[in-house]
Amino acid sequence: MGKEIIVIIGGPGTGKSTIIDGLIGKGFCCYPEISRQVTLDAQKQGIEQLFLENPLLFSELLLEGRKKQFNSALEEKQDVVFIDRGIPDILAYMHYIGDNYPTHFDLACRENLYTKIFILPPWEEIYVSDEARYENFEQAKLIHDHLTETYQNYGYKPIEVPKGSVDNRILFILDEISR
Repeated sequence: MGKEIIVIIGGPGTGKSTIIDGLIGKGFCCYPEISRQVTLDAQKQGIEQLFLENPLLFSELLLEGRKKQFNSALEEKQDVVFIDRGIPDILAYMHYIGDNYPTHFDLACRENLYTKIFILPPWEEIYVSDEARYENFEQAKLIHDHLTETYQNYGYKPIEVPKGSVDNRILFILDEISR
């Protein structure tokens, strides 16, 4: 088996970070979502919502961070590495807000290829807004649609993870990987 770099995607509040935490608990190598840290760093500099105030700068910072994550994942000793969100997520969000981006964003999506993509569907019962998640549930559903379309446009076939307990969702992902 070669290196597997697997991405967990989904709109805001779908349980991605909880699943990543569960996978870490099971001993898997996982990389966390970095957009929350980019947002918090900007808030320390007095920019309340960098994504809303300067979406291109926010996206450039995410692109650099996610490329670093991808390259680090390639160097990991483990054969399987999970990442909370991938590079195409950035383009999906830019599509969502109707913004343009430089061609190097597209190039990064074509050069940094993931093995499998798991997508978590919108789930109103677990959705919570907070200081870094400003979208409402209807917006989260639209983002889900943009994520699906963007990943499909890059040739991926996102595998939908059924709603359920964290353990059942993780078992579903691990079963799909072992096929």
